[in-house]
Amino acid sequence: MLQGQRSLEKVSRIILSELAPLVGAQQGVFYIMDSVDEQPILKLLSSYAYQERKHLSNEFRLGEGLVGQSALEKEKIILTDVPSDYIRISSGLGEAKPLNIIVLPVLFESQVIAVIELASFQRFSEMHLTFLDQFTETIGVVLNTISSDIRTQQLLQQSQALAQQLQIQQEELKQSNEQLEQQAQTLQASEELLRQQQHDLQNSN
Repeated sequence: MLQGQRSLEKVSRIILSELAPLVGAQQGVFYIMDSVDEQPILKLLSSYAYQERKHLSNEFRLGEGLVGQSALEKEKIILTDVPSDYIRISSGLGEAKPLNIIVLPVLFESQVIAVIELASFQRFSEMHLTFLDQFTETIGVVLNTISSDIRTQQLLQQSQALAQQLQIQQEELKQSNEQLEQQAQTLQASEELLRQQQHDLQNSN
């Protein structure tokens, strides 16, 4: 499903929509590693059945909150018996608190590139936890490949834009040279005409 995708946002939505039901999660969020003022920061990229709330941040620095702590330690964090005021999973029929929350860092070559957080009414089984560990390793390769493709495409576009700009500058330079050549020819013709007039004036005298 992820083959040929060139958008991290679309890929993250696909991942959550497939992953959450597979492990019995009712809610999920996907954070991507970015940087602000050259400092690493995790930004909310997509969500699954999640309703944003004003008092909760959509960004986390390393070590900030469970998302930032998971990224800092490069280890998953599991919450059991979640407090009633921590988060509510809602539907058209009602809402309730989840029983389990898991925060999963996604790594590529020992570097965190994303963090996935899932909430469930049931406890995550050992099979689910093993699967999630394997899944985050695999998805790290996919996300890195897509990011590399995006950077390559951006560099290619920049290169094409620079080449086009250079071509325009060369055309402008060529036009300037042609104008200078015309001006030089005009000046030369004027000088020849002036010399001829001086010669004719001397002969007439």
